[in-house]
Amino acid sequence: MTERDILRMAIQAADEKKAENIIALNMKGISLVADYFMICHGNSEKQVQAIAREIKEKAEEHQIPVKRLEGFDEAKWVLVDLGDVVAHVFHKEDRLYYNLERLWGDAPFEDVASDLAR
Repeated sequence: MTERDILRMAIQAADEKKAENIIALNMKGISLVADYFMICHGNSEKQVQAIAREIKEKAEEHQIPVKRLEGFDEAKWVLVDLGDVVAHVFHKEDRLYYNLERLWGDAPFEDVASDLAR
């Protein structure tokens, strides 16, 4: 799978659990951490955990190693490290507070509309 395929898989997994405001930032040439950041949020701790769990399970189904899963128990900001793609699953209020889209404002947005089921 290419990094774009991994991004698409993460987006679709988040969408299946009704994640809101799913975006992807192209981090190539900006960050050494990953090629893409996928950012979304849920409206409760349970939903945040369900989104993160779905991303992890879909990755494992596709034999994509999950390098790290952080923040799952607190469910305020869960980071799912898929190597070239890092998924950030926020609780709504925490997403507004940390505002990664502004922090990484020089990263271009990827078009994810075609990856969404809705």
